[in-house]
Amino acid sequence: MKLKIQNSNKEANGDLTITGSKSESNRLLIIQALYPQIEIHNLSKSDDSKVTLEGLKSKKNVIDINHAGTAMRFLTAYFAIQPHREIVLTGSNRMQERPIKLLVEALNSLGADITYEKEPGFPPLIIRGKEISINRVSLPANISSQYISALMLVAPALKNGLKIDLIGETTSFPYIKMTQSIMNQLGFETAFDGNQISIKSASSININHWKIESDWSSASYFYSIVALADRSEISLKSFFEESKQGDAALTEIYEKFGVKTTHSNGKIILSKITDFNPPNFITLNLKNTPDLAQTIAVTCLGLNIDCKLSGLHTLKIKETNRLTALKTEIEKLGGNVKITDRSLELLNTGKINENILIDTYNDHRMAMAFAPLGLRVPININNPKVVSKSYPDFWDDLQKIGFNQNII
Repeated sequence: MKLKIQNSNKEANGDLTITGSKSESNRLLIIQALYPQIEIHNLSKSDDSKVTLEGLKSKKNVIDINHAGTAMRFLTAYFAIQPHREIVLTGSNRMQERPIKLLVEALNSLGADITYEKEPGFPPLIIRGKEISINRVSLPANISSQYISALMLVAPALKNGLKIDLIGETTSFPYIKMTQSIMNQLGFETAFDGNQISIKSASSININHWKIESDWSSASYFYSIVALADRSEISLKSFFEESKQGDAALTEIYEKFGVKTTHSNGKIILSKITDFNPPNFITLNLKNTPDLAQTIAVTCLGLNIDCKLSGLHTLKIKETNRLTALKTEIEKLGGNVKITDRSLELLNTGKINENILIDTYNDHRMAMAFAPLGLRVPININNPKVVSKSYPDFWDDLQKIGFNQNII
């Protein structure tokens, strides 16, 4: 299936409600499985959260999480500490190419029993749940923050809690702080001092209800839309001024692209900055917000802004190699792209090719990041249903604010 996207009016206005944060939802689901007294409100509608919830509730011996990377990391840690339970945790072909060795080694060093069914270092995993009493582990700090968060989330359920020593410079720091902030608010005793995270054992939590904030990563596509439109004002509900999500950095980043953010009664209003003159070149270090890279690169293409984006070394192990995918698709549209294993540099030609078919590589963010270009040229998206991984209502919401869509 292919979807043609266009907004020839170059205008986008409307009021939308975005699903709850996928990152926050998945963390709360693990905590709820360990401490069932908590009720969760505004849970994400994403495939990732559905898969995580189904995995937690499953009584099967084989649990397939498909493309859901967060579910793979979090469920690995969860099932490792479930005594008398043995499962095989598997996923899609792409998931079986995504490394998990460092998390498995960390859990096994604590006393877990995890082995590989096929290729060492990669899913599927054979997990034999055990009670864990060792309470100290070391990890490289520059790995995916999901490995570290996975350990943090199960730490209070361990007999002696857990101390995590991080070696080197920390990557995706805001996601680790998000995990800690959620845990602190629930009453767990945590500390993040220098390069050591300490979490004490706990038998209960202090809060029985939790309302999840809407997803800032999903909001990024509307920031791009406002930046690319001639006229635009979009309001998004259920966003907090003091957010725990690292991608709330959007408010500062997109000021550089002429987008103003106003907080009002639990929603954000995105509007264009009056008399804004876009820069010719922009450089951004996205090591704390790598999920924004695709959106920002496409915004720069649409605004004819040359850019250099760094801090992108984790993009190689996402749903696809996002750096390679971005280079391929942007060059089809007419841009010139240079990539390293941790950066992307875009040089514009001043022209965007029309009616290009964007391949999505089973990656939800590829589909959603390129869709806003429909404000500049007609664009075609291959496999548009891939957005269900994080934002199943995306195409409906695009229609609500003025985009035309046709199946081709």
